[in-house]
Amino acid sequence: MATLVFNAEEIAPRELKPALYELEGISREAIEAHYKLYEGYVAKRNEILARLADVDLESGNQVYSDVRALKVDLTFAIGGVKNHEIYFEHLGGTGGNPSGPIADLIERDFGGVDEWRADLKATGMGGRGWAWTAYDWDEGRLFNYIGDAQNSYPIWNATPLVALDVYEHAYFLDYRTDRAAYIDAFFENLDWATVNDWVSKYGIPLR
Repeated sequence: MATLVFNAEEIAPRELKPALYELEGISREAIEAHYKLYEGYVAKRNEILARLADVDLESGNQVYSDVRALKVDLTFAIGGVKNHEIYFEHLGGTGGNPSGPIADLIERDFGGVDEWRADLKATGMGGRGWAWTAYDWDEGRLFNYIGDAQNSYPIWNATPLVALDVYEHAYFLDYRTDRAAYIDAFFENLDWATVNDWVSKYGIPLR
């Protein structure tokens, strides 16, 4: 039996910043429940990679096989990890209008922060899971992308800078079905300093 040979180290959930327990319009209870889901994605990522080490590669089949099932579910688990790490990391700020490099990028690519905010909100209202503001390295610009699940509609060679979770678990405790009000609260808690750090870290060009 041929098996997958690779080194897969387990990862641990990142700790939440204290500021996430004191958000405006997003309760501590909602954050704690949300974080438990993130912990579950981390656990499943570790479990699936461990199981892949023993999978029979010769049994691969597009209708059903262990390697197919595990690798499809791995994309969902890893997507859940990465999306939530962006989400939690860039909350805890004072929101409002951005300044610095991200403000310049938004002005250049959307025409202004109001236009960007309206477009991302509409994208979030239209999505079933996520809305991302990402820099597309091939297009050379920011764009608001839509996602219906942790692993749906990824854009290759694009770097997400804002990740808006619109699954019901992100807002139902606080807003029931009023997703629009939750999105407004999300904007009011963005930490633009963190986003600017990412712009610098990834070397995103401003021209």
